[in-house]
Amino acid sequence: MRISTWNVNGLRARLDFARLWLTDRSPDIVGLQELKLPDDEFPHEFFNELGYQAVVHGQKSWNGVAILARDGIELKQVGLPGGEDMGARLITAEVGGLEFTTVYCPNGKTLTHEDYGRKLAWYDALIEHWRTADRNTAAVLCGDFNIVPQALDSWRGSDADGDIFHTDAERDRLNALLQCGLHDLYRVSAPDEQAFSWWDYRGGAFHRKHGLRIDFILGTDAVRDRLQGVQIDRDYRKKQDGLTASDHAPVIAEIA
Repeated sequence: MRISTWNVNGLRARLDFARLWLTDRSPDIVGLQELKLPDDEFPHEFFNELGYQAVVHGQKSWNGVAILARDGIELKQVGLPGGEDMGARLITAEVGGLEFTTVYCPNGKTLTHEDYGRKLAWYDALIEHWRTADRNTAAVLCGDFNIVPQALDSWRGSDADGDIFHTDAERDRLNALLQCGLHDLYRVSAPDEQAFSWWDYRGGAFHRKHGLRIDFILGTDAVRDRLQGVQIDRDYRKKQDGLTASDHAPVIAEIA
């Protein structure tokens, strides 16, 4: 089974690009983030023609998450209990015996912006949601987490410590989430490798290797034990057939 997460940075602008990627990589399940469109404007027929069903939690102009699946998909959860004021950021479905959740975690903007505190509160709600549910089976939590776990995951290394995405408070929340029985599957597969999943559009950041690893696939023990490998799909952070990529690369995990 091939599962993936991808922040598309506006689905309308990325449809033709998504067609190329889905056709080329053929994932079985995909978590999409930052759709920037409401539910009633989601292009179900477009994805149906490519062999995918979708469940959606959209929002006009902002946020929005969806799950694509080749096989039967059953919607389980729409929205984060206690985190609704931050918009459409979580959706869960059952697909082929796998509980699959995708999230678009708040950015926080700056350390002095009110959204930073709201980001931490949203994470507290996510931790509580994950802690109180039964996760003894195969479950995945994936998406854009907007936190850099450690210095290795930032092009600036430890020089960025204390900046937004790199604060102790943010990292403490991510660690608390992992302690709810989750594993960062990329780090299971590549414990010491530096790789990034997001690069700013500005300043030639991609070509200068100025990136951050903020897009993760997290899995329970049952998923980790079936893991065959994880890759960050850098080729699809590049232009394809003249089409502009998202500023995030897809992350793909192979599960036995």
